[in-house]
Amino acid sequence: MSGTGSSFSRRPQPASAEELLEKVKRELERYEHPLFDFDARSASGGIEVTIRFTPAGVDVHTYYFLLQAREIEHPQFPWSFQRQLYDCLHDYVIEMFVRNPQRRDA
Repeated sequence: MSGTGSSFSRRPQPASAEELLEKVKRELERYEHPLFDFDARSASGGIEVTIRFTPAGVDVHTYYFLLQAREIEHPQFPWSFQRQLYDCLHDYVIEMFVRNPQRRDA
């Protein structure tokens, strides 16, 4: 066997935090909703996605979830991200209840 190259295949370099953030932001740009704003920022352990309720006059907390690098770098990221975003939106809307039978303080 001749040549100067290695017989081992090289793994791609992991994406930088900035590249991961940009990938998530590009994905978020594909979503628009009249009640929610979406954003992302770098955070310890990955990229933090923010879901903010937008109508004025209603004091509701902001929802956050964390994406890890391996999730963002996965080839199926657009589909898994959509599922996770929709699951988190569901959870967020449920958390907005001010009274329901399961709340101990209601």
